[in-house]
Amino acid sequence: MQNRRRLTFRTGPICTVWLLLTLTWLAGCAGPGLDEYRNRVPELLPAQFFNGELSARGVVKDYTGTVIRTFDADISAHWDSNGVGTLDEVFRFDDGEVQTRTWTLTPVDAGYRAEAGDVTEPGTMRWQGNAIQMNYVLRVPYRDGTLDVRMDDWMYLVTPDTLINQTTMTKWGIEVGEVLLVIQRRSP
Repeated sequence: MQNRRRLTFRTGPICTVWLLLTLTWLAGCAGPGLDEYRNRVPELLPAQFFNGELSARGVVKDYTGTVIRTFDADISAHWDSNGVGTLDEVFRFDDGEVQTRTWTLTPVDAGYRAEAGDVTEPGTMRWQGNAIQMNYVLRVPYRDGTLDVRMDDWMYLVTPDTLINQTTMTKWGIEVGEVLLVIQRRSP
């Protein structure tokens, strides 16, 4: 006859407390949702803020939090009679590289469908109160090729003409970088 060992788990008070603490910690990693910004002001309406000429200044950080690039950008934004927005962006990086991106924001039930030429998985722009959230996959230059990274994009309107944008970049669920920028509406 074969001797079999039986694996048993004990669920004493210490194990229960440990399990509850672990679950609480994991739930805390989820981050805030848009509902938490519902009553914040000034109210951020994409078609109002992203209209006309805007400028941006920012940094790109690597996975360690080290700033690896700085940039400035010009954004020209307009909306057509169907409520479709177009944001033409020109980024100038401190190493001389220039990138352009044209966003098309098309109204959908949940907000706007956000598409651009280097966006391989379009996102949905949603907003409440003073915040906008977008999640999409962007193809970025990397070494001698490109890399597709997930962008978790949060924007916060802090004055009627000033928006702070924080974007976490991940690959396979691992944070690989961050983009921080300030966007300002230019006076007419």
